[in-house]
Amino acid sequence: MDSWKRRVVGYSAFVVVVLIATGFAYRWGMRVYENDPRTLVESLRFSVEMFTTTGFGGDAPWESQQMNAFIAVMDLVGMVLLIGALPVVVTPLLEEAFSTTVPRAVDDGLENHVVVCADTSRSDALLDEFASEAIPYAVVEPDPDRAVALYEADHDVIRADPESTEGLERANLTAARALVTDVSDQVDASIVLAAKELSPEIRVISVVENRDRERYHRLAGADEVLSPRSLLGESLASKVMTAVQTDLDEAVPIGDSLRLAEISIHHGSGLAGTTLANSGIGARTGVNVIGAWFNGEFEAAPPPDSELSAGTVLLVSGREDQLERLVDLSNSSTRRFGAGETVVVGYGQVGRAVTSALTDAGIPVTVIDEEDVDGVDVVGDATDPETLAAAGIEDAQTAVLALPDDTVAEFTTLVARDLAPNVEILARAEESGSVPKMHRAGADYVLALATVTGRLCASRVLEDRDVLSLDTHVEVIQSAAPQLSGQTVAEANVREATGCTVIAIERDAETITDIGPETRFSPGDDLVVVGTGDGIRAFERQFT
Repeated sequence: MDSWKRRVVGYSAFVVVVLIATGFAYRWGMRVYENDPRTLVESLRFSVEMFTTTGFGGDAPWESQQMNAFIAVMDLVGMVLLIGALPVVVTPLLEEAFSTTVPRAVDDGLENHVVVCADTSRSDALLDEFASEAIPYAVVEPDPDRAVALYEADHDVIRADPESTEGLERANLTAARALVTDVSDQVDASIVLAAKELSPEIRVISVVENRDRERYHRLAGADEVLSPRSLLGESLASKVMTAVQTDLDEAVPIGDSLRLAEISIHHGSGLAGTTLANSGIGARTGVNVIGAWFNGEFEAAPPPDSELSAGTVLLVSGREDQLERLVDLSNSSTRRFGAGETVVVGYGQVGRAVTSALTDAGIPVTVIDEEDVDGVDVVGDATDPETLAAAGIEDAQTAVLALPDDTVAEFTTLVARDLAPNVEILARAEESGSVPKMHRAGADYVLALATVTGRLCASRVLEDRDVLSLDTHVEVIQSAAPQLSGQTVAEANVREATGCTVIAIERDAETITDIGPETRFSPGDDLVVVGTGDGIRAFERQFT
């Protein structure tokens, strides 16, 4: 029984006792002090009339001081009981009548679904992936306010405790295809234990904030333990290394020779300030420009007059040697001749992953953090210009912001850009919605943890979906598209309809990368498609 319902029952019982006690007291008082006896029924009627403020009938007035005092006291008691009924009875009833009621259990027939134990910004991308693939899911959320918010946002959610077998049973875990949990390291371990107790065979995927705790999640019974923070840190580090070396390890391979890569235009590059047409990128390097990120906004097939600036991120495809030529063009002259200094701001899981990767690559690193721990070179507040100056950001070539708070990261970006106008700023964001703001603040490249986590979890759950890229701005998938069979690229109009680009076709063990308007899709083709998350989902809804 709900707590407010228990209160109502208790309150009602208390009122009945007070009414009866008052009736007996009134009967006794009328007999002793007024010499006017009343039956028990008449005395109880008087109690009800008094407490409901409907009057006292023909009993008033009373002549004895004792009875007048008794009536005054009971009037006050009645008023207290009446006022007390508002928060105990009336308010909860009105709230329940007019508020959203979140289901306490899934439908009995729900099966082959995914149980999701996470209501964070990181789970939004995951739920969007499930929705695009028409994969049923159920979010198990214990907090009533968050459960209502999810329910009103049209998510399939139940209000239950995911750490209990009872809560997971209400999500029909025994008939589910998998469970994904991403709350916190300790809570996730508790959820895994409960899940395995209820259904030992269920496939459990957990997310860890600290990679060192992966072992304990596996001991709890998790089948797969993911560390998106480490992946995000390694991705940011690879961007630094690509900027100072001709190294494209993070490029997505398409077939035997084609590569897909995100390449930033750096401060001091000869490409900065030119238009796409005037830059001569295609003629000078041989790459194909598929799209570009301008201030955090992706534009597929940008027009020739698009202006390239420092911080523009080009999405290109080509052979490795062609991509390397573009990397050389996109760098400044100083970057071509040395790694220079990199300042890493924040020494959490992401910051440690960045620092480790850069140190292994021989790139000098200065680390800033508020806590004085091993590995931190400058202790202080990153939003303080003196702290950044002490770390040498004015002379650094790259700054990596690995701060867990987006508001702090945005302010730090403003301070860093003011101190060092030409430094390359790479940043992590906690939420996808913060990415445009980080770009406006002056960041050159921003990758959201929510995006990486959502893709990483979805790639493990949707085993029949080939996700080629997890840690880039865009998604790259390989998928059949039966709705396109028999059409040419021009007839299909994929780019205009979804914002996605088909960059390769897998056909009979052959990878076709020379795709033009007259290229025709055949039955059995697997298409390699690149686009934003929303674009990929639109493509899957329309063509797969």
